[in-house]
Amino acid sequence: MAKKDKMVYYFGKTKTEGKGGSKAILGGKGLNLAEMTSIGLPVPPGFTISTEVCDGYYKAGKKLPKGLMDEVQEAVAILEKELGKTFGDNENPLLVSVRSGAAVSMPGMMNTILNLGLNDEATEGLAKATKNERFAYDAYRRLINMYGDVVMGLHHEQFEAAFDKVKKKYKVTEDTEVPAEGLRELCDAYKDVYKKGTGEDFPQDPIKQLQLAIEAVFGSWNADRAISYRRIEAAKGNTEINNLIGTAVNVQAMVYGNMGDDSGTGVGFTRDPNTGQNKFYGEFLINAQGEDVVAGIRTPQPVAQMSKWDKAAHKELMEIKKKLEDHYTDMQDIEFTIERGKLFMLQTRTGKRNGIAAVKIACDMVKEGLITEKEAVLRVPASDLTHCLLPSFKPTARNAADVLCRGLNASPGAAVGKLAFTATEARERFEAGEDVILVRRETSPEDVEGMSAAVGILTSTGGATSHAAVVARGWGKCCVAGAGEIEINEKSKTITVAGRKFTAKDTISLDGTTGEVMAGEVETQEPKLSGDFAKLMKWADQYRRLAIRTNADSPADSKRARDFGAEGIGLCRTEHMFFEADRIIHMRAMILAEDEDSRRAALKKLLPFQRKDFEGIFKAMKGCPVTVRLLDPPLHEFLPHDTSSQKQMAEELEVKPAEIKKRASALHESNPMLGHRGCRLSVTYPEILEMQVQAIVEAAINCAKKKIDAQPEIMIPLVGTAAELQILREKVEATIEATKTAKKFDGKLNILIGTMIEIPRACLTANEVAEYADFFSFGTNDLTQMTFGYSRDDVGGFLPDYIENKIVPVDPFQSLDTTGVGQLVDMGVTKGRSVKNKLKVGICGEHGGDPASIAFCDQVGLDYVSCSPFRVPIARLAAAQAALKSA
Repeated sequence: MAKKDKMVYYFGKTKTEGKGGSKAILGGKGLNLAEMTSIGLPVPPGFTISTEVCDGYYKAGKKLPKGLMDEVQEAVAILEKELGKTFGDNENPLLVSVRSGAAVSMPGMMNTILNLGLNDEATEGLAKATKNERFAYDAYRRLINMYGDVVMGLHHEQFEAAFDKVKKKYKVTEDTEVPAEGLRELCDAYKDVYKKGTGEDFPQDPIKQLQLAIEAVFGSWNADRAISYRRIEAAKGNTEINNLIGTAVNVQAMVYGNMGDDSGTGVGFTRDPNTGQNKFYGEFLINAQGEDVVAGIRTPQPVAQMSKWDKAAHKELMEIKKKLEDHYTDMQDIEFTIERGKLFMLQTRTGKRNGIAAVKIACDMVKEGLITEKEAVLRVPASDLTHCLLPSFKPTARNAADVLCRGLNASPGAAVGKLAFTATEARERFEAGEDVILVRRETSPEDVEGMSAAVGILTSTGGATSHAAVVARGWGKCCVAGAGEIEINEKSKTITVAGRKFTAKDTISLDGTTGEVMAGEVETQEPKLSGDFAKLMKWADQYRRLAIRTNADSPADSKRARDFGAEGIGLCRTEHMFFEADRIIHMRAMILAEDEDSRRAALKKLLPFQRKDFEGIFKAMKGCPVTVRLLDPPLHEFLPHDTSSQKQMAEELEVKPAEIKKRASALHESNPMLGHRGCRLSVTYPEILEMQVQAIVEAAINCAKKKIDAQPEIMIPLVGTAAELQILREKVEATIEATKTAKKFDGKLNILIGTMIEIPRACLTANEVAEYADFFSFGTNDLTQMTFGYSRDDVGGFLPDYIENKIVPVDPFQSLDTTGVGQLVDMGVTKGRSVKNKLKVGICGEHGGDPASIAFCDQVGLDYVSCSPFRVPIARLAAAQAALKSA
């Protein structure tokens, strides 16, 4: 980094250099500190070290750039002059906090150090200046503990053990009950712990403290928990988080919420982040520092009760709430401290909220004139709409539930699972297919992997603004916090509540909306969508270009998708219809058949089932297109491979088990996903295609007779050459005509015939393939698999390492690889439309419900995306956002 580059930005009464600056450079926290200062809010002064310095720190092999500490000391000098205090002084010392702050909020994932600048002499000076010896030594012990933990990597438990000894000596249980003399002794004990752990004395030079603290914050950017958080967020569609170059460091003059009963600290949201209600939502602690609230160590009081303690400070806080929302036109997450009756703002940032709250806040702010309808559409993260679709408990089951206790309703939803007591355990059991609820006294950032894996989170301490609550809310994860009646024993892996003991084998249910914890499994129900949800969807539909279809294989799924706003079916996987008990037997008989006549006899028995299914789907989708994919998987998937199941199948079909074993062996393929499947099956066994097309046409005819507008589209899968599609299209057309003749139907059936583009060669030769296609549908699951050469089934063994090492930014099966696979899609669209300029083109892989992939689909001119029923609202909103952002 060149010396001329600005590295440090000051904010305060002297000057505010970051106002209107770049969040990418100053980080969210640094930029907002400058903004709050500029609009006249009571912000303690300080300075921000840019994210570019963090980037340079890593590029230089974890070394601070030349000249940084010179700029830092210049900023410290301005700070000293503005406040009339001196860094490390033994009369009136200046103390600072050192905090992280990336451009995208990562709550609790990186390091913070408070009370920096204290040493033996400065602590005596602080005691004199404040006339409060207890406060001074409380601040010093916090610094030694935090510094030892964050900067030097000492275990917090070592300090906690020393504290327990002091509390025992003075016969108290609460930290706040230890007298000044005890805290002085504790500081000596902490310095002993520090020296024993590091081999050196606690540093007395405040500048050295500051330098090492800055390096520790930069170092926390690549801590395991921060990397995990970024990976999990990216997987949820927050691709912006992958483009960050590092964290900023914010150095700010300390103000004290722990100076006595006229001081306090709090965290709050300008609106309720669970419901979106326009009501301040927050908590505060009297005689405490900010970390006490967010760490969940003590259970705080609601801010609504703050007026009873300090009416003036509460009134000022409510005025600041309005000023912040008027300035930022969004709900804010704030931290504040009251020092001897004076209110200070330490932080504001866009508040994390669940999808339910996001929708309400956006709609309310349009009504209030703060934002426009377009801004409201852009304001709600599309993936967060999942939260609106979360289940709740059935009222009847709810009323009969065995309620154990009630905690704080920290994040809504219903969660049912078995108890897991550590993050590692939660992750392992999740990967084994188990639903677990992570139970902790309080969560820490190190628990992030377990929190992601769990279906719900339960803590015995902490409030609704604790780490567990904030992270859970951002992820739409059910959370009950501060359930103080629960005793957790990690060693024995048990919890005790209401005199009853529960183990890792026991199931509990959490209601994140009411805060109740219930024994056993309580039955859940699907959500009912609010009027605001429908309003936002209506706005979104006005702006999107892409049509939204669904992937559905049954009438029930089709109806659900229509209820969510689907405009058709982009993928109906017919093979799913064959696995039900009354059908699989005929499918297996067809596979075992040794000649065409026997196969046709078995297929004839399957025909009524197919026809009935298609009728139900066409009825549910009346007036909307339904793309039916002909049989795709290899035939071996329909046969059992273990001896016991083969024997059972033999009895059902009245054949010898040896025949089944022989056929299963004959169908075995080394690479079945690249083998005899898709259109290749139809070439070898055209009778399968004929039966399916006949069922589709008969269903459409039956619907026409009932005045139901059926719009089937027949999709031939896995085409790699134009010749395959040419041959099979002719067979489809012939079957359509034969069926109409057999049924004596002379009405019009407008059935499109197209193909699923999932082989790279089909993209490269799309101009040839398009000659025989009415539409293309990109099957990006297989296209991704074949382009990367990654097996979808086996990629889990190495993909996490690839993401961690930044070989790939995200899982390419979840979010479309726009560089490689996307290039093939773009090529397929361009070449296909060069032959047929009105060729209908869509996407039906899992990427059809991913916001980032939808933005790409809009960009390359697709007509529609197709996704699972529950992702239809997400796709509708993401499509609108893509159109608005590119306008």
